[in-house]
Amino acid sequence: MVLARALATFGCMTNAKHLGTVFCVSLAVASFGCASSPHDEPATPADAPLAEPAPSAAATPDSERRMAGSEIPELEVPLLARSGSKLSGSARFVPVEGGVKVTLQVKDTPPGSHGAHIHQNADCSADDASSAGDHFNPQGHDHGRPGDAQRHLGDLGNLEVAADGTGSLEITIEGASLEIDDPNSFLGRSVIVHAKADDGGQPSGNAGGRIGCGAIVR
Repeated sequence: MVLARALATFGCMTNAKHLGTVFCVSLAVASFGCASSPHDEPATPADAPLAEPAPSAAATPDSERRMAGSEIPELEVPLLARSGSKLSGSARFVPVEGGVKVTLQVKDTPPGSHGAHIHQNADCSADDASSAGDHFNPQGHDHGRPGDAQRHLGDLGNLEVAADGTGSLEITIEGASLEIDDPNSFLGRSVIVHAKADDGGQPSGNAGGRIGCGAIVR
């Protein structure tokens, strides 16, 4: 830059008679301004605002960090004939918001209404399914049917079977889950289809023998 100023000044001195005094003065001033400019950009003032840091993963809501496949998977189990019946079918358990949706499908079952319940043990080994234990009732409520103010968590109501021996039942049980170690979980229990209708009576609905059983295990 010093060289540029010198050349500009020299140009003014040698050509002043042709260019005029005003032009030379202007050129000299411009060259001086170039020479006085700093080589580096000015430092950022100490009080300049800093850029906001990027949010960390820990600050992201859990609902946004949920990994694919982390949800509790649904479960389907076969229903086995018990107490001399010919019943067959399946029970499907699907976790939903606030509970578990239960869907029973049967065939080769006597027509009419059949009580259905979740029982305490995942054990269908006994011929009469007595190995399944009592109704699943973690809150210690009285027996009841859907819509009753109190009922066992395992009370599913009645499954309706048509003349052709097929029937189904679908119900969502609020408060239930399929989570391991949850005291309200259906996992590790069994589902029972009874020989007769559940009439709502105490202590277990007077539904008769156990003609179908499915262990709720993965």
